[in-house]
Amino acid sequence: MHCPFCRYSDSRVIDSRTSDDGLSIRRRRQCPECGRRFSTTETASLMVIKRSGVVEPFSREKIMLGVRKACQGRPVTDADLAQLAQKVEENLRATGASQLDANDIGLAILPELRELDEVAYLRFASVYQAFENLDDFESAIVQLRAEHGNAATAADAG
Repeated sequence: MHCPFCRYSDSRVIDSRTSDDGLSIRRRRQCPECGRRFSTTETASLMVIKRSGVVEPFSREKIMLGVRKACQGRPVTDADLAQLAQKVEENLRATGASQLDANDIGLAILPELRELDEVAYLRFASVYQAFENLDDFESAIVQLRAEHGNAATAADAG
């Protein structure tokens, strides 16, 4: 690590702490040349392999943009979208993979979006899973209703 003050090519780690969200490490460093101290934040890079084969850095903003379209006209706030994007990123990082297919990201979005808003979930799923006709919508709705029935039955039994 280069010293930001004197550009010396090395530094000594004095202290390391995990960030509050657990996704990064904050390191306090000292330059052996000039003696000044500075902090760095380290995160593991997460790369996305797009369908075209292009590899690019993961972006929460892209998740929010894609999901925002599905949530148009729904009672979903920007804070809700930010929280959804954070949960998706945490779930993806928990896999331990450094590169993910764009398809895997879409699969990680679906359950979080279903929890947030079922209509938005159906909209997103219809594009993501390439629904071709009304039967595709109907089977997705039947599955949602079955899950609601199972949840209600479990709640009644509890």
